This record gives sequence, C-alpha cells and structure tokens, in this order.
Amino acid sequence: MTNYIELTDFIKKNIEIGDEDLKIILSYFKIIKKKKNEILLSTGKFSQVSYFVKKGCLRLFFIDDNGKDVTRYIAFENQLATELVSFITKEPAQETIQVIEDSELLYITHEDFRHLMKIIPKWKDFYNIYLEKAYVNNLKRLTSFTTLNASERYNQLFKINPNIVKRLPNKIVASYINISQETLSRIKSN
Repeated sequence: MTNYIELTDFIKKNIEIGDEDLKIILSYFKIIKKKKNEILLSTGKFSQVSYFVKKGCLRLFFIDDNGKDVTRYIAFENQLATELVSFITKEPAQETIQVIEDSELLYITHEDFRHLMKIIPKWKDFYNIYLEKAYVNNLKRLTSFTTLNASERYNQLFKINPNIVKRLPNKIVASYINISQETLSRIKSN
C-alpha cells in the first residue's frame, strides 16, 4: 500500500490506530486519476463517495439564486472532500464537486465508509473529528463574511491557506471569499 502513504499519515494525524485496523481501512480506498475540469458529482445527484486528495485540487460549489457561482470548499493535497450533506442524509447534492487541477484521488464509498464505522470503532472517532473540523472551518468562514471587509478576507485567506491564492484562478478565489473579481484585482494590485 505504498500509494497510501499520505492517507496513512492523514489518518494517524487525527487518531491513534493500530496497524491491523489501519490496513483494513486502507483496503477500502481505491485510486483514481481525474483531469482538470472533470465533474465528480453534479448538483441533484447523490453523494456516495468521499475523496482524499493525494495530488491536485477539488472544489465544491453551488449556483445561488442569482446565478452566481459560490465556492464553499477547496481541497488540496492531504485533505478530504465530499458533498457532506448528501453523504450524511442520502438526499440529492446541493453542490457540485469539480476537479480544478489534474488530480490523483483515493476514494471510499458511503457504504464502505459506514461499514468501517461498524467494524473499527476508531474510524468512528476519525469521522467525528472530521465533522468537528468541517463545522469549525465553515463557521469561521461564515463569520468572516459578516465581520471582515473584502481586503481583510483576502489577507486572512492568504495567511491561512496561501495555496488557494497562489494556485487557483482569480474567479475561484473571489468566489471562495465572496467578493467580485474586480474587487479581488484591486486588492491584489495594492
């Protein structure tokens, strides 16, 4: 399982787990390669897969009532990505998952993910930690939209996750911090 080094490190960073349990968990993940701009999940479909980014970048976005593209989450290397609401509720996805850079991904199905929680208690701990971190990150982002101006949001993003600013097009960066591309261009030129 040499292709799973990053995932192994990611799991071990979040929970203490024995080698046998880890081996079982890793056996449920499969490798896929995807090209830039491919859609992994469309709005309205059911999220039945969770992805771990080994190489590349994924984004989760939706189109708001005004037809505006809104990026909610960006996953680079060593991060998980799934349309979590659909994954949990088994309802149609409200977001699209798009490949932003040519990517190598490890994925696990919803069914296998849930099965692992039944047979390996530590996997349930891992999932709880993942959910807690997702909640905290979303709350911090949402709070920044109401408490920080555009320039402060950009500076905070650059400080917390410079990869987003350095690796992604302005259109996606602006969508992620909820400002216009024109505003982003002005901020960057200052």
